Amino acid sequence: MQKPSLKFLTVGGPEAVGGFPRRMAYWDWPSLDAQSSHTVICVHGLSRQGRDFDALAETLQPTSRVIAVDVAGRGHSDWLVDPMAYQVGTYVADLAALILALRTEAPESTMDWVGTSMGGLIGLAIAAQPSLAPRRLVLNDVGPVIQWSALQRIGTYLGKNPQFDTEQAAWDYLAAISTGFGPHTAEQWRALCGPMLRGQDGKWHLHYDPAIAQPLMSLLSIGDEEVALRTVKEGEGALWRLYDAITSETLLLRGAESDLLSPETARLMSSRGPKARCIEFAGVGHAPTLIADDQILAVRQFLLRPSTVQAS
Repeated sequence: MQKPSLKFLTVGGPEAVGGFPRRMAYWDWPSLDAQSSHTVICVHGLSRQGRDFDALAETLQPTSRVIAVDVAGRGHSDWLVDPMAYQVGTYVADLAALILALRTEAPESTMDWVGTSMGGLIGLAIAAQPSLAPRRLVLNDVGPVIQWSALQRIGTYLGKNPQFDTEQAAWDYLAAISTGFGPHTAEQWRALCGPMLRGQDGKWHLHYDPAIAQPLMSLLSIGDEEVALRTVKEGEGALWRLYDAITSETLLLRGAESDLLSPETARLMSSRGPKARCIEFAGVGHAPTLIADDQILAVRQFLLRPSTVQAS
């Protein structure tokens, strides 16, 4: 195994979504096969960062290059000047710039996408654009319809900017807000938590800009819940139109106990647009962490099977 390199791409600009030029960080896991032309782009969830994909990257590395992104405001990427720009449109523009840069670097490379939650929404928008679309798309516990109750749950902790006296206290906090991840060993949990924390002035802090919460808080704070739900429904309509435009082979992963991706939405996604194949994982909510063997196997088999074999 070869460890990843932390790299940066300059994105944004005065005329771009997200404002002034800034650095987007990504972790580059080189393929151990010097002849490989396969790249997998991995994009994390709302409050996470690119090292979430370490376990998956290690299993793909013998045959594939893996690029795991720190989305704007997270991990090692720069924070945005305008907090209200922490939205999918900004992230899509950033990732489109990365795709173009990777294609310039390796024109013959075949690209696939693995996106967890928010990373799946970004991938959905990318895949709907023929010039950017990946060959294969993995949507991890997310679809065009996001349950309102899940947004409310996320709103209870996102952007609160807690600080902790000890690393163990920070781990305990992360465990409390991440019960949907399902069971993990102590070693797996340490691996998930470590990159989520930053030590500063004798305290432990979360890795992201607390302002990433502002767009969600603006939605949740709409006084009239009927108006808020109508806004959400309008967004769902736009996402369904994007989903229906996708031609990439698509795999949908779902935690069987997910409060964000409903069984009904998963069924619809299997019958329209790219007609995603859906795999559910028992004992998991939102979202599968792609660390458990069965989760990794599902993604690996989908991404690495020969192109002549159709999804079942």
